[in-house]
Amino acid sequence: MEIPFFPLIKIFSLSTFSFLIALIWVPFLIHFLKKNNLGKTIRESADTPIFSEMHQKKSGTPTMGGILIWGTTLILIFLFSFLAELTHLPIFKQLNFLTRNETLLPLGALIASALIGLGDDFLNIKKIGPNGGGLKVKHRLIIYTLLATLIACFGAYWFYYKLEWSVIHVPFLGDKNIGFWYIPLFIFVMVSTAFSVNEIDGLDGLAGGTLLISFVSFGVIAFVLGRVNLAVFCGVISGALLAFLWFNIYPAKFFMGDTGAMSLGITLGIVAMLTNTFLLLPIIGFLFIIESLSVIIQFFSKKIFHKKVFLSSPIHHHLEAKGWPEPQIVMRFWIIAGITAMIGLIIFLLDKGI
Repeated sequence: MEIPFFPLIKIFSLSTFSFLIALIWVPFLIHFLKKNNLGKTIRESADTPIFSEMHQKKSGTPTMGGILIWGTTLILIFLFSFLAELTHLPIFKQLNFLTRNETLLPLGALIASALIGLGDDFLNIKKIGPNGGGLKVKHRLIIYTLLATLIACFGAYWFYYKLEWSVIHVPFLGDKNIGFWYIPLFIFVMVSTAFSVNEIDGLDGLAGGTLLISFVSFGVIAFVLGRVNLAVFCGVISGALLAFLWFNIYPAKFFMGDTGAMSLGITLGIVAMLTNTFLLLPIIGFLFIIESLSVIIQFFSKKIFHKKVFLSSPIHHHLEAKGWPEPQIVMRFWIIAGITAMIGLIIFLLDKGI
């Protein structure tokens, strides 16, 4: 017999469990990264002299910390699925949150993109590739697009052909059928979100904190929509992000790396599509958009007008170059992220008439 309010208990307990599990094994991960010299390389580049000078002291800090987040999520989702199948006990069946229609696609995307990001982190550490430090932005964008296309092909098959899902929801205006255009939209959302999250990952605690706020927000949305397992999935990622932040806030013991930024960005985009609330993503993830726009504006300004708009991009590095202390930038960005997330949730709840 299911306990009243069990969905909430399930979300809170598994989120807490995720935090505790991650907190237990994070010291072993940091020790492993240090022991094997898996530290971030800060290139001395003529293209980014200000960034290189400001962050040279961080060179050698262990990276690939994103392993903690997706690793913990993978452990928990398969642990309870295995226990449910092995024991057939009602408690484990109720705690199992691996389902085909809610969590299988975001989990698959999380792991697939994490492995791609892990490869880029390795290139950076070993100083392999253009400029001796991993992939350039254009190479990352190509990989994001290819990966998103592959995921979208599966998503298109499942949602467009199986479920005949070709409808997007516009707040206060209702559902709009966009037909086959759903597929390129799916790709665009994932590519842009992954790229934006990658750009915001530049200061201690910045990406982790803003991602935490975003996943909690979409966890609330999933719960309100009755997608409990997807809400649990967001909660488990949030719990692992909290443990990550414990060691990533200034001065960071380790960095997220592309294995975290790429995977969490793509996964966030998929969660937004699964809840049919992707139009709220630019509001809830407002800072992701600002970070990307600052990079794009800087790029075209340098190419066309041969001058910079920002001292350094993304914009958090511009503020850093202006003399803002790193913790101050991060804390203020967290506040902005919290406010925009609340605005997004208010719009969602008003649209649902709650």
